[in-house]
Amino acid sequence: MSVSREKGSSIFSGFRALGLYSSHLPHVVRFHKKHREFYVVTAVGQCFHTYNVKKLGIVSVSNALSEDISCLAADRMLVYAAYGKVISAFAKNREVVHTYKGHQADVHLLLPFGDHLISVDKESVVIIWDVESEDTYLQISFDKASFEVSAVMHPSTYLNKILFGSSQGSLQLWNVKSNKLLFTFPGWACAVTVLQQTPAVDVVGIGLASGQIIIHNIKFNETLMKFQQDWGPITALSFRTDGHPVMAAGSPVGHIGLWDLEEKKLIGQMRDAHTTAIAGLTFLHSEPLLISNGADNAIRVWIFDTPGGEGRLLRFRMGHSAPPTKVQHYDLSGQHILSAGQDGTLQSFSTVHERFNKSLGRGSLNKAKSKKKSVLYDTAKLPPITTFASESARQSDWDGIVACHQGFLVTTTWNYQKGSMGAHKLEPERFNKNRALNVHATAVDISSCGNFAVVALSSGHIDAYNIQSGFHRGQFGKDSAHSGPVRGVAVDGLNELVVSAGADRLLKIWKFKSKELLHTDSLPSSPASTLLHRDSGMLAIALDDFTISILDMETRRTVRRFCGQRGQVNDMTFSPDGRWLIVASMDCTIRTWDLPSGSLVNCFLVDSAAVSISFSPTGNFLASSHVDCLGIYLWSNNTLCSLVSLCPLPADYEPSVVMLPGTCPSKDDEEVDTDVESLEMAEYVSPAQLDEQLITLSLLPESRWKNLLNLDIIKKRNKPKEPPKVPKAAPFFIPTIPGLVPQFGQVETPSEEQSKVVNLGMLAQKSSFYLQLEGALETNLYEGAVQFLKELGPSAIDTELRSLAPDMGGDIRVMQSFLKMIGTMLHLKKDFDLAQAYLALFLKVSPYSLCLVQRDLIVYSRDTL
Repeated sequence: MSVSREKGSSIFSGFRALGLYSSHLPHVVRFHKKHREFYVVTAVGQCFHTYNVKKLGIVSVSNALSEDISCLAADRMLVYAAYGKVISAFAKNREVVHTYKGHQADVHLLLPFGDHLISVDKESVVIIWDVESEDTYLQISFDKASFEVSAVMHPSTYLNKILFGSSQGSLQLWNVKSNKLLFTFPGWACAVTVLQQTPAVDVVGIGLASGQIIIHNIKFNETLMKFQQDWGPITALSFRTDGHPVMAAGSPVGHIGLWDLEEKKLIGQMRDAHTTAIAGLTFLHSEPLLISNGADNAIRVWIFDTPGGEGRLLRFRMGHSAPPTKVQHYDLSGQHILSAGQDGTLQSFSTVHERFNKSLGRGSLNKAKSKKKSVLYDTAKLPPITTFASESARQSDWDGIVACHQGFLVTTTWNYQKGSMGAHKLEPERFNKNRALNVHATAVDISSCGNFAVVALSSGHIDAYNIQSGFHRGQFGKDSAHSGPVRGVAVDGLNELVVSAGADRLLKIWKFKSKELLHTDSLPSSPASTLLHRDSGMLAIALDDFTISILDMETRRTVRRFCGQRGQVNDMTFSPDGRWLIVASMDCTIRTWDLPSGSLVNCFLVDSAAVSISFSPTGNFLASSHVDCLGIYLWSNNTLCSLVSLCPLPADYEPSVVMLPGTCPSKDDEEVDTDVESLEMAEYVSPAQLDEQLITLSLLPESRWKNLLNLDIIKKRNKPKEPPKVPKAAPFFIPTIPGLVPQFGQVETPSEEQSKVVNLGMLAQKSSFYLQLEGALETNLYEGAVQFLKELGPSAIDTELRSLAPDMGGDIRVMQSFLKMIGTMLHLKKDFDLAQAYLALFLKVSPYSLCLVQRDLIVYSRDTL
C-alpha cells in the first residue's frame, strides 16, 4: 500500500462543528406523519440543521451549498434553500435532488405551493416552478418602484390564490393559475414585513414596519382589530391553535409580545427572549408550545402551562452569539470544551451530545443584582473574557476556572460543576488607592493541584492567589516581575517553578514557593504568548517577529526555533505526548511542527484565520475557533486510525485550503487536478539483500526450521497413549501431498493385471526435491530447490533429507548436490539460518554425510567464511 499526502491536510480532517444552531433566517417547522413528531429546520451558514422538537436533538445536517443560505422553506417532502440566484431542493434533509435556476437577482422569499414552488427575488420578480420537472410554470414581474414584494403567503382554502405584501404598504391577491390580479388592498401606508394566516378562514395577520399588527379579513376587505407594538418593526407572527386565542409577535430587540385576540389587549411580555432580533415564531399545531429562533444562535421552546399568559422556557439549544475568542479542553476525558466568546459568556460544549452542553453565564461584579428582573441594564456587567485557565483536580471542592477580562484588572473565578460564576474576584491591593491606572490582567495559570492561581498584569506584576479562599499569597519580584506588560505566565507540573515572559524581551524562571528569581534569559524579540507542556517541560514562546522558540525547562536552553509563519501567532497547542506543536496564525494557516525532528510536517489553509486552538488530551480531536465564526470546529486526528506520512514538508510547499468541518466542498471543488504533482511517499520495499557482504536471514518463522534437530523428541512426546480406534464407517479422504499448502494427489486405482509381488521401484519413487537436485548437478541453479524446501514443514523436510541416502533409494551424487546447494547459500550469504539448520539435520540423519562434508563442503567453507 502506498501512502500519499492528501490534498490539504494529511494529519487532520474535518469532523463536525459544535455550537451552531441558528442564524438570522426564520426557522421552518415540519410534521412527520409516520413518526408523529414535529421537526424544526434552521439555516446555519451554507447548510441547515434539523432538530426534533421533543428533545431538540439534532437529527441531520444537510450537505453544504456553495454560498450561505438566504432563504429557507419546506413542505411535506422537500426542504428548499435559496442561495444567491439559485434554489436547491433537499430530500431526506441532506441530499440535493432539484436545482432551480432562472432568477437574475438574489432570492429572498420562498413559498411551497402544492406541486409548485414560488420564489421572489430582490427585483420583485416572482417565478412559479414545477417542483418535479424544474420548469418555470409562470413568471410575474412587479414594478419595484410601485410594488416591491416584501412578504408572500397562501390564504387558507383559497384555491390557486397568493397574497403578496409590498414595501410600499399595499397588498395584491393573485390567481397564479390564470395569471390574473384579483384584488389590490391599499394598505396602511407602511411597509408590510410579515403575512401570517390566522386560525380563522379569510382572516390574515399583517405585521408592519411601524410596529403595528393588523388582523384583516381579506374576503370583505375589513380590518377586524389593530395592535401596536413599541419595540420596532414586526419580525414574526404566530397564532395558537390549541383553543386559546393568543397571538405572539416578535421584535428586533429580542422581546416577544403576547396578545389576546378576544379581549384585544396585551396579556404578556416575554422580554429578552433572545439577545438579538426574533427571526421566527411558530406555535405547534394544537399544542401550547412556541418555538423561537434568532440571530443570537439560539433555538428556544416555550411552554404555556402557567396562569398569566407568559410562557416559560422548556428547552433550548444555545451557542455563542458572538465569535469565540478562546477555546480549551476542560478535563482529561477530552469530551468538554470551554469556550469564551465576545458576547461575554463562558460556555461548555460537549463532543458527545448537545444535552451535555452548559452555559456558565456572563461575568458580573454583582451577580445577585444582575439576576433581578427589574434591572434593565446591568451596569456591573463584566467585559468579554480574553483568556482563562482551568484545572479539574479540585472541581468538586471549589472553583476550577480563572478568567481575565478585556481591559479589566479583576480576574474572576468560575465553577464548572455549578455552571456559574465563582465566589471570588482576584484583585491585588496595590491599586486600591489609584483606580485611574490603566492596568489590566493579561495572563493567568492554575497549578496542577488546583489550589493556586498565578495572575500576570499589564503593569509587569505577577501575583499568586489561593483559589479556595481568594487570598493573596505573594508576588514575584520585589517591585515588579517585568518592566513592561507580562505576555505569558505558566506553572510547572510539580509546583516548583513559575516561568514568565514580558514585553521587556526577558524570560524569567521563579521559585513557586519563595518567589525568588532563579534564571533570566533574553529573547530575540518581544513575546506575544507562551504555552507550557507540563509533562515534557517544553515551553513554547510565540514572538512578535512571527517565530516560535522552544525552551527546555530542565536545561533552560532554547532547543528549537520555528519560523515560517507569515502573520501573528494567535494560539498554540501541544499534542498530548508533547511531540507536535500546532500553531494557528493570522495568515490563515494551521501548522504542525514536529519537535524531535524540528521540521514542519503538516500545514493547511482555512478560509477564516483560527483565533484559538486546543488539542484533546486523548489526542483524537483538534478544536478551533475562527474569526467571525460562531461555532467551534473539530478536526479528527488521522494518525490514530490510519498510516500517515510525517515526512518534512519542502521549503517551497504551498498549502491548500481546507473547508471548515460541518461543510463539504461543492462538486467543482471535489475535482482534483490529476496533472498537479502531489507530494507522495511510496511504500519502502526492502530488497532481498541489503548488501552482498552482509549475512541475510530468512523471513520464515522459527517454527519452520528451529526444531529440525529435535523432531525425534517431539514425536515421542506427541505419541498417542492408546492406538487410534478405527470408526465403523470411515469417511472417504482424498489423498494429499505433504506440505504447508494443501494439495490433492491423484487417486491410483490398482489394475487387475498388476502383480501382487512388491515392486521395490514403487517404494523408491523420486520426489520433486530429489529431481531438482539431480537437475542442478548440470545447471548449478539451486534457487528452485531452496524455495521448495522453504514451503515444506519440519516433518516433510526430515523425510526429504532422509530419502537422499542410498539405503533409502537415493544416490551419493544427489547428496553431493545437496551439499553444493548449502554451499551456494553460504556463498551468497542468503537464508543463513536455514542453511545451518538444513546442514545440521543432514549431518544427523545421513550416515554418509560426514564423509561427504570432509571431502566437498570444506572447500565452500574456506571461500565463504
